[in-house]
Amino acid sequence: MGFPVTKSVYTTQYRRFRALLIQARKAAGLTQVALAAQLNRPQSFVSKVERGERRLDVIEFLEVARALQLDVRAILHQLDAP
Repeated sequence: MGFPVTKSVYTTQYRRFRALLIQARKAAGLTQVALAAQLNRPQSFVSKVERGERRLDVIEFLEVARALQLDVRAILHQLDAP
C-alpha cells in the first residue's frame, strides 16, 4: 500500500545540500572542529551532517547558516534549482 519513501538524506537534493554546506565551511576557512566549536557541538556532529549520517532540522540549519554567515535564501534557491 502506497509508494516507498526515500529518506531525504539519500536524495540527490540532500547530497547537494550537504555539498553546499561543506563548500561554505571550507570557503569560510573553518575546520569541522572550528565550526563545531561555534555551534557548541562536538566535531562528530559536523562530521555526521557532512557525511549524511545525520539530518539537520530547520533550526539546526539556521544555526549552521548563521555560523557560516550564509544567505539562507540563496542556499534554498540553489537547492530548488533544477
